[in-house]
Amino acid sequence: MRYIISGKNINVTEPLKEAVESKLSKLDRYFSPDTEVHATLSVEKGRQNIEVTIPIKGTIIRAEQDSSDMYVSIDLVEEVIERQIKKYKTKIVDKKQSATAFSDLFIQEEAEPEEAIKIVKTKRFAMKPMDPEEACLQMELLGHDFFMFLNSETEQINVVYKRKANTYGLIEPEN
Repeated sequence: MRYIISGKNINVTEPLKEAVESKLSKLDRYFSPDTEVHATLSVEKGRQNIEVTIPIKGTIIRAEQDSSDMYVSIDLVEEVIERQIKKYKTKIVDKKQSATAFSDLFIQEEAEPEEAIKIVKTKRFAMKPMDPEEACLQMELLGHDFFMFLNSETEQINVVYKRKANTYGLIEPEN
């Protein structure tokens, strides 16, 4: 695997790079050698955070972990990614375009029993056009973590969501 390691509010030292590569190299057996792994280390309000993204054709495997120690965060994120890969193996490998990113040995391994996805509730509601700021306000009034709305500026369906540290994100479709 090829590692792309970057930092936000942190100087990514050689020992940190080695720790990330060493820990994530345990995932080598799942992926083909040309798979890219993006790891972003960051420090925010004393929390040591690592976000790992592994883009595969048609799918993205992503995990984020934080703790008071960066090395602990690195250990935790590797475990999360490994669990995700094992849990969703059959679904990921069934997508033929994604299978090329995985090693043959992993594809032939016995899959863990699959849990069926069960939708238990469906909501329908009218979407009045509003701008993203109004959508954030509406989300806060409802006490939700996300809110889907019709963007009055773009006339497209968007989603606003609450992030850590009382910030907001906006998801909009690509053109």
